[in-house]
Amino acid sequence: MKRTSILILMVVMAFGAVKAQSSFSIMTLNVDGLPGKFLVFDVNKDGPLSAGSERISEYIASKDCDIVSMQECFNYRWEIWSRLFASYEHDEWTGGIDNESHQLDYFHLQNERFPCDGLNSAWKKTVSSTAYERVAHQKNFGKFSHAFDDIITKGFRRHEFTLADGTEIVVYNTHFDASSDRDEQLGNDTKDKEARLAQWQQLRDHVLANLDSRPVILTGDFNSYYHRDDIVTAFIQPIEATGKATVGDAWIEVCRSGVYPGIGAEADAEELLDKIIYVNPVEGTAVKPVSVTIDKAGYMYEGKPMGDHFPLMASFTVEDKSATGIRTIRQSENTRSFDLLGRPAGTTAPKGIRIIDGQKYIVE
Repeated sequence: MKRTSILILMVVMAFGAVKAQSSFSIMTLNVDGLPGKFLVFDVNKDGPLSAGSERISEYIASKDCDIVSMQECFNYRWEIWSRLFASYEHDEWTGGIDNESHQLDYFHLQNERFPCDGLNSAWKKTVSSTAYERVAHQKNFGKFSHAFDDIITKGFRRHEFTLADGTEIVVYNTHFDASSDRDEQLGNDTKDKEARLAQWQQLRDHVLANLDSRPVILTGDFNSYYHRDDIVTAFIQPIEATGKATVGDAWIEVCRSGVYPGIGAEADAEELLDKIIYVNPVEGTAVKPVSVTIDKAGYMYEGKPMGDHFPLMASFTVEDKSATGIRTIRQSENTRSFDLLGRPAGTTAPKGIRIIDGQKYIVE
């Protein structure tokens, strides 16, 4: 017993103390902020509009998340912000879909594109945004059809945040191209899928180009299902193949035990088009989802959803592993591993600190 205690003490001294865990919460929500009518067209007459947007603002404030990523924040931004001013800061509003925000050239409508992206982020006043970047998608499809994605300047925003305890994280907020139900049913959504694939690849390249020791959280309305869009091949595997980071989806990890639906597989009725994805650098700070909520019951008003998307929320713990000098990897097959006392741990490395090929790893 005494010898074991000494060995444990030696391990702690050799590996260094791990920084105490902190935590934060994040919400992503498409607030359905399209106007009810534009010119002579009924665009979103069944949407929340002004009064409904105020109720959405009340809902967001009531959840008290540290960071909120919103999409389709177009024509009702004052209503959406109305209940958030007391506790939250927010980034820029880039305009609505109306003639006040953008003067249309009626003789060249085929060239028209509103400069707005509909994206907004809000963060508690105990959190600080230290850097901000807005990037437009390089590829879109559908000017007057296919969900009209090319009529606005969709893209993503990147924030560098410092939490109240000094932890630094990077958060993306994005909105990808959509597919209409009718186009999907008719098999007429090939161009939509191609646009989304290009957007996944652009986002992946941007994440890798700016990756450092801070974890990255990607939020938004990705208009993607795992059984329909090859997110794993386009985004997750290429990042992990660099050896610089691991990737996870909070909903997949917490609600599906880490198992991704395959392309062409039966749809999971609980999967949303909205995602909260996280990228952990192999050295530095790591985040881990501990809870995920799709709040369908709480997002109702008079028996109907407040908008056309449900809120997706996740809570994360944060752990700085850089002080240990140990790299983090996922469970690996067919690799001979040992525990910290030098005892064989089998060919499938169990979770925890393990010795693999003479190197120390934290196996997640």
